[in-house]
Amino acid sequence: MTAVVAMVYGPVASYLVELFPARIRYTALSFPYHIGAGIFGGIVPFTATYLAQASGNIFGGLMYPVVVMVVVGIIGSLFLPNTRAQAIDEDPIH
Repeated sequence: MTAVVAMVYGPVASYLVELFPARIRYTALSFPYHIGAGIFGGIVPFTATYLAQASGNIFGGLMYPVVVMVVVGIIGSLFLPNTRAQAIDEDPIH
């Protein structure tokens, strides 16, 4: 399980570093990441258990993480900028 977490966190960390300019990177990276991980990650066990019991299907709890992943993937692909050609210390928005 740790290997799977490492495979997911590696690309996420490198993407978040490239998303923000160097002068605000630490705060801009850490605050939303930890809030998101606390809110979405913290309620996954409760929500998954509730959905599994409410639907009567043991795999019903997988709906929540899959739906969140799809929504985030769509929003990310539509609104986040491509920073491949920029220097790492440039502001990616401007």
